[in-house]
This record gives sequence, structure tokens and C-alpha cells, in this order.
Amino acid sequence: MTERDYARKIEELDRLLNDPEVPMQPDRVWSLLAEITPPPQPAGARGR
Repeated sequence: MTERDYARKIEELDRLLNDPEVPMQPDRVWSLLAEITPPPQPAGARGR
């Protein structure tokens, strides 16, 4: 994902969560979070 894509998704997420004029869309919020969250690392790989 490019920085531009990431920024666009963050902006959309911010709007969904903070703009009182935008209806809450829980499915879209979770979808965006899944797209911008890195996959978990194996336990042995942390801190390296």
C-alpha cells in the first residue's frame, strides 16, 4: 500500500468516526482497520 493509499484510508476512517454528519458504518470501519493494520508477527520475531 502506498503512503497516499494509507493516508486516504486514514482520512476516511477519521471521517467515519468523528464527523457527526456521516452515519456510522461499522462494517466499513472494521474493513478499513483491517486494511491499515499490519499482520501480526510470530512471537519469536518481535523486538528484532
